[in-house]
Amino acid sequence: MEQLQSALEPYRHLDPMGWVGAFRFLPVWGGLVAIALGVLMMLFGGRQLFRLVAAPLGALIATIWAVPLAQRMGFSANLRQISLVATVGLAGAGLLWPPAVVFFAFGVPAGLLGGQLAGSNDWLLGFGPGFFVGGAVGVVMHRLVGALLSAAVGAWVLVLGLMATLNPFLGAVGWLSNNPVAVLSVAGVFAVAGSVFQIYVRPSEEQAESMKLERTIAKKKAKEQKVLEERWSKYNDSKK
Repeated sequence: MEQLQSALEPYRHLDPMGWVGAFRFLPVWGGLVAIALGVLMMLFGGRQLFRLVAAPLGALIATIWAVPLAQRMGFSANLRQISLVATVGLAGAGLLWPPAVVFFAFGVPAGLLGGQLAGSNDWLLGFGPGFFVGGAVGVVMHRLVGALLSAAVGAWVLVLGLMATLNPFLGAVGWLSNNPVAVLSVAGVFAVAGSVFQIYVRPSEEQAESMKLERTIAKKKAKEQKVLEERWSKYNDSKK
């Protein structure tokens, strides 16, 4: 748990070098798992499989932000329990109703921005409206957001997995880790590709349902045609 906290600590701040350095916490086999998970999230995580994205994403959001937000709001006691309950709660919410995670994914950054603009003395007054407005916008656009969010997270997980897997064999990975802009650029290209695939290449949910219905009707017609042909065959045989 402490190692996970250390890996995620840079994501609580604007620390691109630390974001990239998280790959060092992954063993080679963990990198391979991250690659598979990243590809799955990047290409197929925005619709039916978004629950599988939303659950770990919700847990990640809670792990990163639950403690700092609790401290900001004056709940400094029992931070470990608060983090655990928030992590389990958001992970469960992601499985049951993915838009809840989208709400927090948009609401927390918007709230933090609002709190920053309001200043330390009125931080809560700025955080509250920003949190609810940002979260509401995310929920309204959750289908599009699901595709973009899953592609972005999947691309980043994929890049970290590639770096963790190749690090023992390629010295260039060490050089790349010291150039976070390059790593972020590569992840951005993957994220754009995944988003384009999910939004424009994959059939929409309505198109998928229509195609499924058409296949069902075609199979039914083919079966009826086969039965009719068998009846005619038996009828012709009986006439001979």
